[in-house]
Amino acid sequence: MSFTKLIFSTEKYKYLKDRILSLSPQFENGSLEVQLFPDGERYQRIESEVEGREVVIIGGTISDADTLELFDLAFGVIKYGAASLTLVIPYFGYSTMERAVKSGEIVTAKVRATLFSSLPRTSLGNKVVLMDLHAEGIPHYFERDIRPIHLYCKKVIVEAAKEIGGNNFVIASTDAGRAKWVESLANELHINAAFVFKRRVSGTVTQVTSISADVKNKDVVIYDDMIRTGGSLINAAKAYKEAGANDISVITTHGLFIKGLDQLQASGLIKLIVSTDTHPNVINLQGSFLKVHSVASLISQHLLAE
Repeated sequence: MSFTKLIFSTEKYKYLKDRILSLSPQFENGSLEVQLFPDGERYQRIESEVEGREVVIIGGTISDADTLELFDLAFGVIKYGAASLTLVIPYFGYSTMERAVKSGEIVTAKVRATLFSSLPRTSLGNKVVLMDLHAEGIPHYFERDIRPIHLYCKKVIVEAAKEIGGNNFVIASTDAGRAKWVESLANELHINAAFVFKRRVSGTVTQVTSISADVKNKDVVIYDDMIRTGGSLINAAKAYKEAGANDISVITTHGLFIKGLDQLQASGLIKLIVSTDTHPNVINLQGSFLKVHSVASLISQHLLAE
């Protein structure tokens, strides 16, 4: 068996594969031929020899099509004889649909986990690496012959906070639901933590009622594990500003930015956003307002330690 790990990726995660490949000679680029037929069907052909190899595939379940692309590729490397398979899913989609609230609701996060659990077992086993999950219970949805690993991005987040926070800042969250995450970051940074209490006014509107810590005349760095539209983030930033905060910066693990950055930048409340590159949307959005810190080194170190 080769001592190098053969690494593939789905199309949208090629940027992350390339960054990991640049970090160590112990990774070898996996070659694919990919085409789309006129009717939208995807053709994939594995060009690298995978038999007897330790194979890594990077891809996110960022859409239904991307999920199937990842699954098809994983099934293919197993069929052609990979000795082991590690799926790296930096962003696990549908993570907010991890439980049924109303009768008849489909728990899509569990369905996705069940799909990847159905992959045939390689001789040395299958693993799935997940990063900063929105719901801690999701790894328990994986069953049978796949072992889930929850890889935390705390090191990257702490480094970003030190870089942008300055000498007198408070680490904060958008709501009490993220308080445990932020408290852990605060302990690591040896600073105070703050979070806002919210009251739901309607199905789509929430109202900030109070803040847990004094932020007057201090810079505030808000951590939110995932930013989709930024509505909750703007409400929290406004509350911290009204409480006397100086500059407000934001760190997120998963920067989806479905509406782009226009709304967040136009609010005038936020000085800077730092996101990791777990989601491909940030690659084309990065600039002076959005800085990107890669998780490639974190993934590389984990894979090589196995």
